[in-house]
Amino acid sequence: MSISSLRPGLAFDPTPLTEPVDARRVHEHHQAHKASRPRTAGDVIVWVVMALLVPFGLIPVVMLFTDLARLPAGPVIVPVVFGGMIAATVLIISRVRRQVRRDREIRYRLDRFAAANSMTYQSRVANPSLPGMIFSIGGDRITTDALRTVTSPHVEYGHHQYVVRRGKRSTTFRWGYIAIELGTALPHIVLDAVANNSILGTNLPTSFGAQQRLSLEGDFDRYFELYCPEGYERDALYLFSPDIMARFADTAALFDVEIVDNTLFLYTGPGISTVNPEMWAWLFGTVSALQSKVDQWTRWRDERLLEPSAVPADTPVATSVGTPPPSRPPGVAMKGRRLRRGRGNVWIIFGFLTLVALGWFLPLLAV
Repeated sequence: MSISSLRPGLAFDPTPLTEPVDARRVHEHHQAHKASRPRTAGDVIVWVVMALLVPFGLIPVVMLFTDLARLPAGPVIVPVVFGGMIAATVLIISRVRRQVRRDREIRYRLDRFAAANSMTYQSRVANPSLPGMIFSIGGDRITTDALRTVTSPHVEYGHHQYVVRRGKRSTTFRWGYIAIELGTALPHIVLDAVANNSILGTNLPTSFGAQQRLSLEGDFDRYFELYCPEGYERDALYLFSPDIMARFADTAALFDVEIVDNTLFLYTGPGISTVNPEMWAWLFGTVSALQSKVDQWTRWRDERLLEPSAVPADTPVATSVGTPPPSRPPGVAMKGRRLRRGRGNVWIIFGFLTLVALGWFLPLLAV
């Protein structure tokens, strides 16, 4: 067994990701997965559409060859066109089959990798019940290649996609995510990574009101834009003490971060669940580095949950160096559970289009 060490005390087994695989075992794994997955209405519709497309698709092909055969050079053109179509069809089918085999092999490797490293594997989960922002948007929500640790606190790695429809147009959005279970519920906080934003604003599917933006000390704002519920600024300062800010800036600056309920989410593009051992070494190292710091968040308590008479007047509040009184119950008051959404990039886009329009029309007016 090959063991790749991330750092002292942290190791994993990458062998299933790279060792040679038996094609027969891959096929058996696919059949077992196929048998365990119930057939949905969407699967039936796909087969019906394919069954209809094949015969109807032959009609224009027959008409094409009929017209070509009537040409003076028809006896030469028809075989050439027919041979080209056959070659193109064989090439397309070959590439599709190769990709299908590759996808099945990846699922097989990830399943064995999960088993070798105390994780479970699910190749597909419809409408996952996770509280993060990317899991409640759009339709046709599907999580794929999800690996979840067996022991607590649970950590899940996976891909998620959803479809947003605007009239007759639809767009599919794909994400990679890491979900880290926390020891207690915390206020809804979002760290919007500056590195992956554009001139039009955030790359996140949801935006938040500017009143909820909190600037932290040091150079943390160079890496993240932090949003927290109004009235929870002091709590955010307690949670993101200088040492935790430094850890996020060092290890998670390429991720968008969301803290919601008792889960810490790291968002990025697709490519989390991969057969690349180096990627897993980086992911495991990132999670371990964050967990070693955010464990102290379990001491946080929301003083808004207490009745005024339940706390003596001289009870100290939580600070970055003190521990909140144990009498305070865990949980988050209603006001802190979810951030208020903003208008997104609408005003930025509107302003940009306005400037473009003025650039076109002002010279004309001057003439």
